[in-house]
Amino acid sequence: MDAPSAGYAFEYLIETLNDSSHKKFFNVPRLGGTKYDVLPYSIRVLLEAAVRNCDGFLMKKEDVMNILDWKTKQSNVEVPFFPGRVLLQDFTGIPAMVDFAAMREAVKTLGGDPKKVHPACPTDLTVDHSLQIDFNKCAIQNAPNPGGGDLQKAGKLSPLRVQPKKLPCRGQTACRGSCDSGDLGRNSGKFSSQIENTPILCPFHLQPVPEPETVLKNQEVEFGRNRERLQFFKWSSRVFKNVAVIPPGTGMAHQVNLEYLSRVVFEEKDLLFPDSVVGTDSHITMVNGLGILGWGVGGIETEAVMLGLPVSLTLPEVVGCELTGSSNPFVTSIDVVLGITKHLRQIGVAGKFVEFFGSGVSQLSIVDRTTIANMCPEYGAILSFFPVDNVTLKHLEYTGFNKAKLKSMETYLKAVKLFRNDQDNSGEPEYSQVIQINLNSIVPSVSGPKRPQDRVAVTDMKSDFQACLNEKVGFKGFQIAAEKQNDTVSIHYEGSEYKLSHGSVVIAAVISCTNNCNPSVMLAAGLLAKKAVEAGLRVKPYIRTSLSPGSGMVTHYLSSSGVLPYLSKLGFEIVGYGCSTCVGNTAPLSEAVLNAVKQGDLVTCGVLSGNKNFEGRLCDCVRANYLASPPLVVAYAIAGTVNIDFRTEPLGTDPTGKNIYLHDIWPREEVHQIEEEHVVLSMFKALKEKIEMGNKRWNSLEAPDSVLFPWDLKSTYIRCPSFFDKLTKEPVALQPIENAHVLLYLGDSVTTDHISPAGSIARSSAAAKYLTNRGLTPREFNSYGARRGNDAVMTRGTFANIKLFNKFIGKPAPKTIHFPSGQTLDVFEAAELYQKEGIPLIILAGKKYGSGNSRDWAAKGPYLLGVKAVLAESYEKIHKDHLIGIGIAPLQFLPGENADSLGLSGRETFSLTFPEELSPGVTLNIKTSTGKIFSVIASFENDVEIILYKHGGLLNFVARKFS
Repeated sequence: MDAPSAGYAFEYLIETLNDSSHKKFFNVPRLGGTKYDVLPYSIRVLLEAAVRNCDGFLMKKEDVMNILDWKTKQSNVEVPFFPGRVLLQDFTGIPAMVDFAAMREAVKTLGGDPKKVHPACPTDLTVDHSLQIDFNKCAIQNAPNPGGGDLQKAGKLSPLRVQPKKLPCRGQTACRGSCDSGDLGRNSGKFSSQIENTPILCPFHLQPVPEPETVLKNQEVEFGRNRERLQFFKWSSRVFKNVAVIPPGTGMAHQVNLEYLSRVVFEEKDLLFPDSVVGTDSHITMVNGLGILGWGVGGIETEAVMLGLPVSLTLPEVVGCELTGSSNPFVTSIDVVLGITKHLRQIGVAGKFVEFFGSGVSQLSIVDRTTIANMCPEYGAILSFFPVDNVTLKHLEYTGFNKAKLKSMETYLKAVKLFRNDQDNSGEPEYSQVIQINLNSIVPSVSGPKRPQDRVAVTDMKSDFQACLNEKVGFKGFQIAAEKQNDTVSIHYEGSEYKLSHGSVVIAAVISCTNNCNPSVMLAAGLLAKKAVEAGLRVKPYIRTSLSPGSGMVTHYLSSSGVLPYLSKLGFEIVGYGCSTCVGNTAPLSEAVLNAVKQGDLVTCGVLSGNKNFEGRLCDCVRANYLASPPLVVAYAIAGTVNIDFRTEPLGTDPTGKNIYLHDIWPREEVHQIEEEHVVLSMFKALKEKIEMGNKRWNSLEAPDSVLFPWDLKSTYIRCPSFFDKLTKEPVALQPIENAHVLLYLGDSVTTDHISPAGSIARSSAAAKYLTNRGLTPREFNSYGARRGNDAVMTRGTFANIKLFNKFIGKPAPKTIHFPSGQTLDVFEAAELYQKEGIPLIILAGKKYGSGNSRDWAAKGPYLLGVKAVLAESYEKIHKDHLIGIGIAPLQFLPGENADSLGLSGRETFSLTFPEELSPGVTLNIKTSTGKIFSVIASFENDVEIILYKHGGLLNFVARKFS
């Protein structure tokens, strides 16, 4: 039986926007009166979506009333939510689309119509995570990693070089030099090539400006290396309705979402409703800075939304964060972000919405707000919401929104009371909790050396690093003997001698994440570079420097403001558009540096303007990694060390021998002036034109258009996964877990990077052996992220992180013990033996299991290894949802208990039985082979999760719906 039409129960709330308009909307405030007026703005968006989609089937009237009664129902009820659209990035998007393709096969096998399998809502897929830095200023002569042998098969690609052309200035006095190919200060003369689909435009003449050679070279290799994946994406865009693919070289998913895909208010068949989005990237939350409700979910949940099912969430508590005051001129947006991050993490907002209000909000630009919203996964909130206000509308006008559209948007948002007015505080929402943060109290800081939450004031950096050297090995410590802390190792590089020591910077990356959406901090980095070059300062050549902007827009304003050549002079050349250093795709360090690090057992450092700095993420030999604002990345690169006090120690000396301190070259008032002059409408127009025109390589790429994808059995990139191999038309009864062995015994804060790494494939790994057996060389391995469409590679890569600490082994290594034989093996090899023996597996873990980025293979991989359950003290919510969505039971120790307190060694076998009527939060008994019996919580939050688990996961559930 078909479900009734959405919104039928509340048709009486539909009104015309105004007398002269044909636009209609659901006037939701009429439903609730004073109850509505005290709802947080973010809850009002949930309520509107519930009213509009109420069909009495997937969305019931009871759900609508529960949201309206948020004040009393928060944290106590589950509600469905239908987002307006879905956003995928290629690392997590490819397994989602591969699952869709495989689901078509499964539906056909069960007798259904595979053509019915396609996304039910607008779905945008941005190819932004495949970029690797094969070329930079140190490695421009290096042979690139062709990957998969596809570069040789790709055919002739476009030339690497485009000769620079002097562009006439026509006498406009406002032009700052973008249209002249003259000296360094005149900007474009340094560059000898131009990327074909990413034009930089002079904002005064809209003339192309060439980009650095490294961009073109890296993109050339990217298209060759990832040809199979790109062909699959193109097939997906042709065959699946509502799927649009943003090709490589455009920008990262969450930034393109912000700059191009965001509607703020949807208009569909003359019906207005708030824009909202979920996607397979935890930093989807960036758009909440624009007043768009959005957050990251797993690939499995995203697929459900794409198939017309709602996201289910516990009606959240909403923490009101009142911002007061304004920050001092030396504090950048990243300082504000890290300050708020630390405060909210200390308060404890995991699993909650955060909503910002107060006089300080108006002091923040949209780019500041989106930067803050982008970091909310780091303090555990589901999202951080900034309601639309006058600052938002002004920003949208600058970025090219039609004035008529802006007018109807403002009228609509005010009609449904989704517009925040600073001047009228009479209707302030009521929050679950209110906290206050005075922006004046925030000081410049960095985060590290191993975790983003460990914030260090820049003024304390030297003393803190010294303390880290002394501390025992842990979240901050390195345990370097006191007599070795001043050791230095000489290296010879490019004809000169340098000395490396503890704290030496060897990687400095301004990368495509978090900060690059904020012109003020990127311009500050450029202006700092300009002043440094003018003062005669340089960056040591052995430091791996790179600049990977989030989109061509960033390149645009760096170029048009005249600072890009100075960044290039210091080694910060643009290497491409997409996630690179942040996801472990950095170029290798020089042999001289590597040998010195090993010889002296040095704690060298990476400094990056990203949001992840877990140990070993950037490079195996770089043990300390600090998150910093872009100008501080440049400053530490110039200094060459983090073991410095910027207040009292110089960055270097000028040609006359005079000491140059950071305060001598730190940009102040210039930043805001340049931002106003160069962050203009033309930048956003250029990005939109680039996306809409497409990419020559992408446009000419051949791809099939068959209903079913023609799987290539020889492919090492795209493979039909085995999730549906044993699919039946009806689900079988829940089976007990009997005599399960423990595959891994893990501690606290095990991240999704530990579980399913996204970086390079180690030559000694199980995945490497698989690829080698198929004729690939190590240079052709590519990364785990690029091979997420191949379940055989990803299963072998599960728990393959060299920093994984398994208590069975006693040291970091991707190893475990196969207890029946006593052998120490790679995790995959041990799991393979267990499966051959028919032995089920579980994982023991501590607190915050699955923290870090949303990554569905961190659940799919263990499932394919034969893991039936995870028993942990607590979970990161997104990862727990993934476990349920793939069919792994998330079990939780009772409060105050853990493996140690229960006397578990992990060498026992474990058995448990599920009751026929499984219910949320039910207590189960586990019996071990030693005779011990203890209770655990089945960490299911609602009946929907239990239904999915009984079906063996969401994929099986959805496939059965189509059959």
